[in-house]
Amino acid sequence: MKLYAIGDLHLSGNPPTKPMTIFGEHWNDHWHRIKASWLSLVSAEDTVILCGDISWAMHLDDALADLNEIADLPGKKIVLRGNHDYWWSTVKKMSNATNENFLFLQNNFFAVGSTAICGTRGLNLPGNEFFTSEDETIYKRECLRLETSLQLASAAGFSDIVVALHYPPLYLGIEESGFSELCEKYQVRTCIFGHVHGEDAKNAFQGLKAGTNYQIVAADAVDFSLQEI
Repeated sequence: MKLYAIGDLHLSGNPPTKPMTIFGEHWNDHWHRIKASWLSLVSAEDTVILCGDISWAMHLDDALADLNEIADLPGKKIVLRGNHDYWWSTVKKMSNATNENFLFLQNNFFAVGSTAICGTRGLNLPGNEFFTSEDETIYKRECLRLETSLQLASAAGFSDIVVALHYPPLYLGIEESGFSELCEKYQVRTCIFGHVHGEDAKNAFQGLKAGTNYQIVAADAVDFSLQEI
């Protein structure tokens, strides 16, 4: 039983209505490449964490074509929200619409064997040039959501914890955030994230800090291959 992750699938139907090649030719046929990696690695007993930005769809009904393609692939799927997942609805509505083929990570956690998967979307960080005064309230809310997830896992007796975010929790030059403080507090083993692409991905901190390994899983940053966690 293995655990894999990838983020930022950016699907838009088949054939895609929003080809990702507008962001560079390296995105050419990216979903085919992700599926090939998935099928070569994942068995029915494994779990895949999808770190947000799943579909460009604006509404849940429109996202089902993309979600159903993912559902047809092997393994359990744990999904969290990205900043472009405008189709995201209540957990109950999403579970019903997808025939409970996904586990939606929001104010909860999921057990994968002896490992707890915790997480939330995250946000731009204080100190980032894109952080605004309006972001402050959302940032604090996202930190609270992550702590709720971690508290639930800890109360259930889990000590091996993986945190999944959409936004990076640390950048080069931003060495601390509410998210990294929570990872340290709850002794999180690994924190995975996506969101940043191209040259921007190089600005996200990766590596070991205060006992937690920070690892990017944005699709283009990992050559459109699932990463074992």
